[in-house]
Amino acid sequence: MDGERTGRTAFVFAGGGSLGAVQVGMLQALLEAGVHPDFVVGTSVGALNAAYFAGTPDLGGVKRLADIWRGLRRHDIFPVSFASAMRLLRNPDSLVDPTNLRALVAANLPFMRIEDAALPLHVLATDMAGVGRVLSSGPAVDSVMASAAIPSIFPPVDIDGTLLVDGAIAANTPLRQACDLGASRVVILPTGYACDLEEPPRGVIGQAMHAITLLIAWQLMREIDLTPPEIRLHMAPALCPLRVSAFDFSQSAELISRARAKTRNWIRRGGLERQAKARELAPHHHRRREGADQARA
Repeated sequence: MDGERTGRTAFVFAGGGSLGAVQVGMLQALLEAGVHPDFVVGTSVGALNAAYFAGTPDLGGVKRLADIWRGLRRHDIFPVSFASAMRLLRNPDSLVDPTNLRALVAANLPFMRIEDAALPLHVLATDMAGVGRVLSSGPAVDSVMASAAIPSIFPPVDIDGTLLVDGAIAANTPLRQACDLGASRVVILPTGYACDLEEPPRGVIGQAMHAITLLIAWQLMREIDLTPPEIRLHMAPALCPLRVSAFDFSQSAELISRARAKTRNWIRRGGLERQAKARELAPHHHRRREGADQARA
């Protein structure tokens, strides 16, 4: 493994719903700085971004990915309506019909099988025993759909006779998996979380997505602390303050722009020479919010 590990760089894409747009800006800044991975690993929405990037791993491909994100609306991913409620009555396994998401993935992936991607791609899903399964070959669309199949929201996906769901259950950010695959250097592309919302997210899915992003951050903090010291570990900066819910797809352009600028600055200030620290994702409040809460009290 040590021989395989020498000099191998992995980009690791976390999950996080609509906040996955920030990973596009991070990718732009990293490629502009001449940082290129040897392979990519992704889970949930990070699997979608990782797969698109693996198909065309250059600035042109990232620009097209940015265009996709800018055109996305909530209905493209979560077509929640009265029909969804009726679907839940007819099919109690999931709230949302995955047809829209599958069509989006299929229309934009330039390869049919994972092993045919231009850049080695690994997608993490979770089986029904809670065990993570790294998919490094096989049908690309099914694999990405499995990694993004949030339980109860999307139905599980059958791959080779095994039902798989969202990889975020096993590892919201597949950091350990990247190390196991031979990376000596890992660049994490986190999605962050809405740390400055003016009010709690509305609706069942909105609240669930917000809770998931918090779990992603807390689990990633633990994974960073457990990473072997010989791994060079860097984490692109999460956006803070952030008022955008993980269920809000209307702010993608702003998220991409902010993430690109912040990552550029992070690189200029030596971010790629510093070891990532778990405290960078620590829970916190913003003074503006605390002051407003005290004033209302």
